[in-house]
Amino acid sequence: MAEEGSSGSEQKKATKRFHRPAPSAASAFCCGLLVLIVLAGITALVLYLVYRPSKPRFTVIGVAVYDLNVTSPDTPAVSTTMQFTLAIRNPSGRSSILYDRLVSYVMYRGQAITPTVPLPPLFQEKDSTVAVSPVLGGGVLVPVSAEVARGLSADQGYGLVPVRLVVLGRLKYKAGPFRSAWDGFFVRCDLLVGVKKGSQGQVPLLGAADCSVNT
Repeated sequence: MAEEGSSGSEQKKATKRFHRPAPSAASAFCCGLLVLIVLAGITALVLYLVYRPSKPRFTVIGVAVYDLNVTSPDTPAVSTTMQFTLAIRNPSGRSSILYDRLVSYVMYRGQAITPTVPLPPLFQEKDSTVAVSPVLGGGVLVPVSAEVARGLSADQGYGLVPVRLVVLGRLKYKAGPFRSAWDGFFVRCDLLVGVKKGSQGQVPLLGAADCSVNT
């Protein structure tokens, strides 16, 4: 009988030891919150995949040079007036783009040969192409190195001048009810222009005219 009493007592202790309490309200709340977070993440991912914007594409479709002069080697400087026709393509069928704080300038062999010129803000509808034609330089003298002055004079003599058109600014996407934050971008267009001393007006644009866009 003593053994049976002892055995029954041990069974009761074991039952108490392995008894699992019911889930508390706090644990149920944490589980529900975790489920909501996962669902919100999945929803955000789906919306991003549906409305995600595409980077704009920039292409130079025309160049006009109205003057391009290099001063003497003693005080090397360049004065020029150039006009670039730039096609901007928004390939997204869901997102429009707002451009702001736009500036542009021209470079030759890593040095600017025009002052930085501000450009007006631009709004672009989804799946559309717009053209802008900034006039850069304005005949203002821009100091350059003697090497750049000599190289530019030599290239003019050959009739082929490599230049880089640079556009800087910031952009914002609008897709349905969503708006992105402002994001800076940098456009670089490396061009080979057919221009000789004394050339004025529209000049040949040689080679590829597509631009790289970094955001």
